[in-house]
Amino acid sequence: MAKKNGERIPKLRLRLAAPDDVPALVELTARVYTPENGYSAEMLRSQQTHFPQGQFVVEYEGKVVGYCATFRIDEAAALAPHTWVQITAGGMASRHKPDGNWLYGIEVVVHPDYRRMRIGQRLYLARKRLCMDLKLRGIVFGGRIPGLARNIQRYGSAEGYVQAVQEGRRRDLTLSFQLANDFEVIGLLRNYVPSDHDSLGYAVHLAWRNPLLLDQPDIPSTSSPRLLPSTVRVASVQYLQRRIASFEEFATQVEYFTDIAADYNADFVVFPEMITLQLLSIENTELPATETIRKLSQYTPQVKELFGRLAVHYNINIIAGTHPTEQANGDIHNVCYVCLRDGSIHEREKLHPTPSERITWNISGGDGAATVLTDCGPVGVMICYDSEFPEVARHLVDQGALILFVPFCTDVREGYLRVRYCAQARAVENQCYVVLSGNVGNLPGVNNFDIQYGQSCILTPSDFPFARDGIAADSTPNSETVLFADLHLESLASARNAGAVQNLKDRRFDLYETRWLPKPPALR
Repeated sequence: MAKKNGERIPKLRLRLAAPDDVPALVELTARVYTPENGYSAEMLRSQQTHFPQGQFVVEYEGKVVGYCATFRIDEAAALAPHTWVQITAGGMASRHKPDGNWLYGIEVVVHPDYRRMRIGQRLYLARKRLCMDLKLRGIVFGGRIPGLARNIQRYGSAEGYVQAVQEGRRRDLTLSFQLANDFEVIGLLRNYVPSDHDSLGYAVHLAWRNPLLLDQPDIPSTSSPRLLPSTVRVASVQYLQRRIASFEEFATQVEYFTDIAADYNADFVVFPEMITLQLLSIENTELPATETIRKLSQYTPQVKELFGRLAVHYNINIIAGTHPTEQANGDIHNVCYVCLRDGSIHEREKLHPTPSERITWNISGGDGAATVLTDCGPVGVMICYDSEFPEVARHLVDQGALILFVPFCTDVREGYLRVRYCAQARAVENQCYVVLSGNVGNLPGVNNFDIQYGQSCILTPSDFPFARDGIAADSTPNSETVLFADLHLESLASARNAGAVQNLKDRRFDLYETRWLPKPPALR
């Protein structure tokens, strides 16, 4: 390394361009493009004047060997057809808009003698960091396709050539590099630079979308004017089932846990499936199982009033476990009441009753799975056994769900592990968070609900932004407790847009599809 004033200076350094760099940049661009086609001093000074923080240089042992020029522009102009002269004002960057929401790439140039040192990659990364720091929607530019002229006859058209490069059947010196750097093809630009004979005047219209923006197509926004929060705090209650003497005693226990979650500023608190079966211990009389469930449904108005009131009073969204509820046609459904802190109450039904639920309690499955729009974004509910059917989670995530809540109730470890393993798979394949909340303890005298096994947890996708094992929080099995975790929505955005794997984007819609059938008219 070279030394200056006693300090060690790196051989290769990326920094912002400065006015003193202009002569070196004139020389560099002339070396790459010929003196006639290189950048003039006036153009380079104009770029720095309009947007100084968007111009980068790379030095190697004090010599400028790389240059990157950008400016800000509005989306309408960035994504519309254009030529290089039109969009960049002849390279002057005078169309720079201080409030533009896209970063436009004028130029990336590397000295021919210093290639294979990843200088271009460093400049692309500098652009991406700038875009993320400024919270812009992304980067857009026209990219050369220097292999087009030599191969136009083979592929028949510019479109055919670009498609071959995208599919990996052809390598293009420039386009292949840009695709490897996560840029996507959004079109072709004709007459972009007419003098670019190797590209026959064409350029590929390329875009890179900021993975940290929560309003990209992959990450839905709320219907309210405010943006989604960057972090959502969730609390999962591992609830101990024990005998009680009154509904008021049940309400006291539920309020205790709601209060705890609210004290820790949680946005959501989640209770287990079938939490209200505890109410059957009040009368202490053993009835046939189907009669007990129908009797339990009589508590529905009190259950809804309790959780709805607590959500508003404690300013917290409550996933209120589940409660067997009699329907208008006499069927019993296993219903999760989602009580939001704005006072609204939403019902989500279990779609897949287990064989035991169907036979012992005569519970029927619901008919639809819709997200619930909250102040923390869309969320979905999968009740226990529903988590073992991947179509349910995919349907909810396709509607925009960022977090899936799984109230569960399992009697033995084998049953619990089925739910847990499947929930972890749903988090991975849908790149979303999954929150499990289960019962523990014993409730003798209540048919089909006497023993419980539970280990509540908060699960994440398996990728670099998340917890090492894909587990944000875990509990001790069969102990009453509350779990907390901060779920970072920006990490979901990053994984979905630029993760090591991108499950949502990489689905093969040309090979398969999942189609949800409409409800029969009689059920609407």
